[in-house]
Amino acid sequence: MSGSAPKFQVKNGGGNKKIAIISSSWHPELCDKLIASAIRACDEHGYKYEVIYVPGSFEIPLAARKALTKGFNGFVGAVALGLVLRGQTAHFEYVCEGVTYGIMKVQLESAKPIGFGVLMCDTLEQAHNRAGGSVEDKGFDATIATLALL
Repeated sequence: MSGSAPKFQVKNGGGNKKIAIISSSWHPELCDKLIASAIRACDEHGYKYEVIYVPGSFEIPLAARKALTKGFNGFVGAVALGLVLRGQTAHFEYVCEGVTYGIMKVQLESAKPIGFGVLMCDTLEQAHNRAGGSVEDKGFDATIATLALL
């Protein structure tokens, strides 16, 4: 989807609820923009956060599962951030499907929200436009989606 995200009422976290911001380590210049936007959303709504880095987007679902396991770190929700960039092989489709399915599965099994801010783009220009550029701010939007469900 592209365009402006819908507006949701978000309850203030009161400074005592914590969100896991899980980011791929690939394309750090882009992921840093997504993370900064996620942090801004947490700060604006009174949520603590911890940034967790994983090797690539494919590893995000496992990190989310670990973060949201009962009694582990006290996270009430998570935000998944990263970029899967189309190449010349079918790898793009497999990674996109695996990340999407994995995050959805963890979200349903944990009954805790996970905002989906993993960009799946054909070019770096598209990704930068969606990471706070001229089209969208997916780091912020994905975090608001998480916070709206708490």
